[in-house]
Amino acid sequence: MIGHREYELAPRGATLRLGRTARLMGILNVTPDSFSDGGRFDALPAALAQARRMLTEGADIIDIGGESTRPGAAEVTASDELARVLPAIAALRADGITAPISIDTYKAEVADRAVAAGATIINDVYGLQRQPEVAAVAAQHGLPLVVMHWDKARDTGRDVMAELARYFDVTLAIADKAGVARQNIVLDPGFGFAKSLRDNYEILRRLPELVALGFPVLVGTSRKSMIGKLLDVPADERLAGTVATSVLGYTAGAHIFRVHDIRPNRDALRVAEAALYGPRDQDS
Repeated sequence: MIGHREYELAPRGATLRLGRTARLMGILNVTPDSFSDGGRFDALPAALAQARRMLTEGADIIDIGGESTRPGAAEVTASDELARVLPAIAALRADGITAPISIDTYKAEVADRAVAAGATIINDVYGLQRQPEVAAVAAQHGLPLVVMHWDKARDTGRDVMAELARYFDVTLAIADKAGVARQNIVLDPGFGFAKSLRDNYEILRRLPELVALGFPVLVGTSRKSMIGKLLDVPADERLAGTVATSVLGYTAGAHIFRVHDIRPNRDALRVAEAALYGPRDQDS
């Protein structure tokens, strides 16, 4: 049985313990063009209502993104990204939401200003290798930092797990140089990002190798093409596949699950936890 290593993240004003209890990061895209929910939550009332819904269903973190990373999506300027995410962060905080808010960005300026607005975790899809200055922002504020693997130029002829390890060596060196505390770092293998269908499932199967590096691991497979291509279904019919990958990731030792659909993933992960460790309430 794969056991869960215990870690503790300290987003400002909160403590997030990681271990046997799976933590859910709810996806809140305030973009017009994200692959699954683009345009649904780019208006503030809709964004606030969705955040509230996800928290009610059991989300531990709300992850706000203002730039789509779907294949073929156009990059946006920092000013455009800020115009999307800052009002959303401010609205959540003004409404009394105290849960950790993650800013999904690879731009240092966006990360810095989002933190000033109330974000307490930084989630960089380029693992600090697009704008290394993101590491300095995380270090300055002492915040948790999720670093994802996304290497468009990687050698596809090499073992995919070896490539992940090599990439994260570079990322960790950048973080160390900037003064980011190792206990604040979370690794994300980047399912679906410059990876083939076979790569994605090999990473999922061999996820314990990433867990063994000694950092919390985030799994983000929600509604992705690795499910759609396998099952030949559109994004809005990938819930069952997403839940399956979440459970497999959990049993491999992962800690955080970035998903669109909170309740089904929460319930499945709770059952997986009971199967591995026994029900939380032994008298039930």
